[in-house]
Amino acid sequence: MSELKKTLRICSKGHKYYKSSDCPVCPTCEKEKTKNDKLFPGLSAPARRALENAGIKTLSQLSKKTEADLLKLHGMGKSTIPKLRFILKLKGFSFAKK
Repeated sequence: MSELKKTLRICSKGHKYYKSSDCPVCPTCEKEKTKNDKLFPGLSAPARRALENAGIKTLSQLSKKTEADLLKLHGMGKSTIPKLRFILKLKGFSFAKK
């Protein structure tokens, strides 16, 4: 099995990191986003990015989606749905019905 060659990358904020894949995500920036996420605390980075990429920035926008809609998003896993359901319930929202 061959070793993947890691290349040095520098993000737009100047953080230096090494990656062996085409993934453009800076690990330092990702940690900062996760730590400062007040709207969706406790979500994994892939799940949070899935919501961002789908344009979901508010609980109101999230409540217009069904659980099935969210599971179709790349990066969204089954374990994330209960977390989102709980967050919605705390603020008086729920997922859309089919």
